[in-house]
Amino acid sequence: MAIKLLAVDLDDTLLDKSSQVSPRCREAIKKAVEKGVTVTVATGRMYAAALPFARQLELDVPIITYNGALIKSSLSGEVFFEQALDQAVAADVLTLFRERGWYIQVYVGDQFYIAEPNERSGAYEELTKVKAIPVGEDLYSMSEHVLKMLSLANENEIQEISRVIQDKFKGKVFAPISRPTYLEIVHPSINKGRALDFLASRLGITRNEVMAIGDSNNDLDMIEYAGLGVAMGNALPHVKAAANAVTLANDEDGVADAIYKYILAE
Repeated sequence: MAIKLLAVDLDDTLLDKSSQVSPRCREAIKKAVEKGVTVTVATGRMYAAALPFARQLELDVPIITYNGALIKSSLSGEVFFEQALDQAVAADVLTLFRERGWYIQVYVGDQFYIAEPNERSGAYEELTKVKAIPVGEDLYSMSEHVLKMLSLANENEIQEISRVIQDKFKGKVFAPISRPTYLEIVHPSINKGRALDFLASRLGITRNEVMAIGDSNNDLDMIEYAGLGVAMGNALPHVKAAANAVTLANDEDGVADAIYKYILAE
């Protein structure tokens, strides 16, 4: 069956190691759109950090951000779906992070807040081109309308934080490790697979007509959901195992390779 909807992750998938979209990937996406395929991005990033890439690719579509907690048009800004963390759960998570001294970023109103600037927040600002808002101790009372929280730490500490979150908040949050040093925290009903299902349903597209490309834990649900789930060559082993196909790595134009092979092949 022909692919009608393509969802592509950004970091370590569409974006190369310099966080850029290669000319070949841009050209492949343009050709897919010209063929009538709806192409969207599906990312853990905030809307403000994903929008420049949607505009660079000239996509006029709802884009999936915050791992699916916000689906919002790249052109009109219309919100199609939004789901914040439960306020009481968010408050408890923030209390835990304050007590443990763990670093946390809180996302409200498509801004991200931190206690104090540090090396981690600076590196994240450089990656996303979005500035953090330092609020001191007030950060730990920001429990309303939280779309996402993000912890940044070294790999060992992220594993420890993940174990504690899974133990204390099982069923209350979805908390994938999206990169070796990133732990994302969203509402338990949120993942990219459900977001893709929501979008496909709105567009009148069946699951078998959906293709998804990703590399990490937070891409697993959409790769399993899609009729054609494609893992990057640099994807985690269990993500590759769950996929229908494996393409080249992000620094080898893996997204373009998959588009030419599965969408543009005559």
